[in-house]
Order: sequence, then structure tokens, then C-alpha cells
Amino acid sequence: MNDYDVDVAILGAGTAGMAAYREAAKYTDRIALIDGGPLGTTCARVGCMPSKLLISAADAAHHARHTAQFGVQTEEPQIDGVAVMARVRSERDRFVGFVKEAVESFSDTHLIRDYAQFEDDHTLKLSNGKTLTARNIVIATGSRPNIPPPFEAAGDRLIVNDDVFDWYDLPNSVAVFGAGVIGLEIGQALHRLGVRMRLFGRDNLVGPISDPEVRDYARDAFGKEFLAVWHADTRISREGDEVVVAWSDDTGEHEERFDYLIAATGRRPNLDKIGLENTSLTRDERGTPLFDPLSGRVGDSHVFIAGDANVQLPLLHEAADEGRIAGENAARFPDAYRRARRVPLGVVFSDPQIGMAGKTFAQIEDSGIDFETGEVSYDDQGRARVMGVNKGLLRVYAETETGRLLGMEMIGPRAENISHLLAWAIDAGETVSEILNKPFYHPVLEEGVRTALRNLNHALGFGPNPPLRCIDCGPGA
Repeated sequence: MNDYDVDVAILGAGTAGMAAYREAAKYTDRIALIDGGPLGTTCARVGCMPSKLLISAADAAHHARHTAQFGVQTEEPQIDGVAVMARVRSERDRFVGFVKEAVESFSDTHLIRDYAQFEDDHTLKLSNGKTLTARNIVIATGSRPNIPPPFEAAGDRLIVNDDVFDWYDLPNSVAVFGAGVIGLEIGQALHRLGVRMRLFGRDNLVGPISDPEVRDYARDAFGKEFLAVWHADTRISREGDEVVVAWSDDTGEHEERFDYLIAATGRRPNLDKIGLENTSLTRDERGTPLFDPLSGRVGDSHVFIAGDANVQLPLLHEAADEGRIAGENAARFPDAYRRARRVPLGVVFSDPQIGMAGKTFAQIEDSGIDFETGEVSYDDQGRARVMGVNKGLLRVYAETETGRLLGMEMIGPRAENISHLLAWAIDAGETVSEILNKPFYHPVLEEGVRTALRNLNHALGFGPNPPLRCIDCGPGA
């Protein structure tokens, strides 16, 4: 062991890197946490938290515009873009500050504020010119926005979501490319804040939704609120200070001019500048190391990978879990073990929200499992109508043979809460009948979940056909 400077070297001090550090520190004091970039996780600096700050401002404006249905008359909200962005930046910096404090609280002898590249399987060259040898290594280098080459025609009017949160005011217009999580959240928020926005997607996809019924509902719901082109051939050019987007679709040829083009077309792992070509690690055609997702171990090597760097599930809670597993295994190596992963859980903070838990519709279909589906529309759900948020569709899936709940996909009110509820039920291995025996209060949005589960239970042959129409039928219905 003393042939190496450290037992564990961790590349990257983001969410996964910090989790790996904390776990590895339980087993050894010979650790190097290496990061030459700005501290503060992707979530705190440019992801989860600043995007929710922008969305919260947008939702406040949206709700103020839609009080008439309750008999409450209000004036059109006056949006102060400078004040909106000042709060976004201030609160963002506060969250980043917490992360920086956490990292800086780590031992001075462990934190190395430099970049690192592999010179060989055990040797890292630091940007200060020094080298470090490590018995085991964790790659937790995170990711950055992916920018397709055609977007470069927009010049300095091309920005990524990271740049949005440094604005000092709101622009007049933006073209948002990408109908995934980032594009939906930022695009809708800017629209609600009075920015002229058009969303451009590909292949008619909406966020991470794989269920065709839910996807169709989502396209229709979002399309009624803001301008969206779910699939089109686009051409981007620059004229003066404007970005010109031309596109063709089933309705003909179109052109529109914008102040900015926001590239929300996904993220790419930060693996291209760490010298992986100098190692013996097995990689795929994209250059990503081939690894076991249950242990984080790359092949049969002493190297582990975690977080956004592995391009699997770019979510904070997944990065933290992966970092913990990789850190423990790196510190205890060669006693490296596989660990069961949590039930998948995902939320898009659009309005209506999108939620997913367990296996997706596509995953179940591809697996060949025999399954049944139940659903409920939130258009007529009792509490949703009372609240004026009656837009949504929930679909739930269960194994035909056992009645065990497998997964769900949803667009609708408070999908973030309903997804958690069903994720816990899936994690417990409960059947649909067992879940239906749980208490459901009245009137709550969760009663819609019960309706969907009752429809699913009937499809499975375990329960009667629910009434065609009722106001969240009670237990005896």
C-alpha cells in the first residue's frame, strides 16, 4: 500500500465525488479529492436549484393570471425581470455557498485544487505539474452541456442553460432547442415570465415519457400553453443581433427571429480531457468506460466511476448513491461488492408536472413481462377540479401473474408527490390489491391514484370494474 501516495484518488468534487469522499474516509485517511474547477455541484450551480427558482417566479406569475375561475379578479402581473433574476442569482449563490463550505471543511491534506489526467492506470498528472499515484481511483468528473455543431451558427447568441442563471434581466425572445427535462422546465418558465418563446423538439418526444398515451397528452397540454414544434427540420442562421430559425413541418415552411438560442439538448460526460486513452480501461465507442452499475467498477480494474460521468442517470440522488458505492468499494478494494440500487424515480418540474417511478412503459414492454395497465384522467378528478389544476393522465403498470406494481408514468398535478408515493410501494414489492388496502383521505389528489389502481386491479382480474363516473369513489363503492 505504501507504494502509492494515496489509497483512493477521487476525480471531481461534485455530488458523486463528495459522497465518494465521505464513504472512503470511513476506511482510510490516505485520500485525494481532486478538482480544479469551481466548487459547487451541478445541481446547486446550474441545475436543480436555480431552475426551480426560475420556475417558482414563473408559477407565481401564471397563478396571478388565472384567478378569475375562482371569482377573484386581479390585474395582469407586472414582471420585473431584473428582480426575478436577482433572486435567482442570490439564492443560487447561497446554495452554492453551502456546497463550498462542505467541501472546504474536508481535510486540507485531502483536497487538491488542480485538474488531473491519467498518465497510466495508477498515475495522475496534476495541472500544477506534479504527479500523484493512487492504489484505486474514482472518476466523478460530472458533465457539461452538449452543443450540436449546427447551433454554432448562432454565434455569441448561442447559450446553454448554465448561462441563463447568470442573466441580469429577461430577454424579449428565445428559441429553446430540446424538449427534454431542461428544455421543458426553462422554456415554460420563460414563457410564463413574458418572454416570447418557441420550443423545438425531435421525434415528437416530451421529456423522459415513454408511454405513448401519456406522451400524447403531454404534447397536447403543453402545446395549448406555449408555442412548440415537436419535430421539424430546422436551419439556424445569424442576422445582426438576431438568431434566425427556419423550419419545415407538415404545415409548410416557417421562419422566426429570436434574441437567443438556448441549447437544451442534453449533457455530455467530462471524460475527454482526463487521459483515459493512457489507461488500459475498456471503453465503448463513445469513450465511456464499461462498468458495472451495481458496483461502479470499470471492468475488472481498480477504477470506479460515479455520477454524471457514467451517462446513466444524471440525477442528484442517483449521483450521491453511486458516489457512496464507488467510494466504499475503492477504499475496501479488492473487497468490492455490488449493491442493490433504489427504485428509479424521476420528476420534471413543468406544469403539469411529469413523474415516473419504477420501470417505464418502454422498459416493461422491452423486458417481455406480461403486464396490465390502469389509468385515470385528472381532467375530472375531484380535488384537481376544486383547485383548478385538472389537467393530467396517470398510467400504472403491474405484472399479470402476481399483481405486483411495476411502474408508473404521469403528467399531472403534484406528480412529484404521487411519484414518491408509488415508488415507495414499488420498493416494498406490494401488489395492487395491497396498495388499495392503504388509507386514502377525501378529498385529495391521491384519490386519483386509487382510481387508476382500481382500474388496474380489474384488468388483472383481482377486483370488480369500478363505476364509470364518480367523485373519487369511497371505500365501499
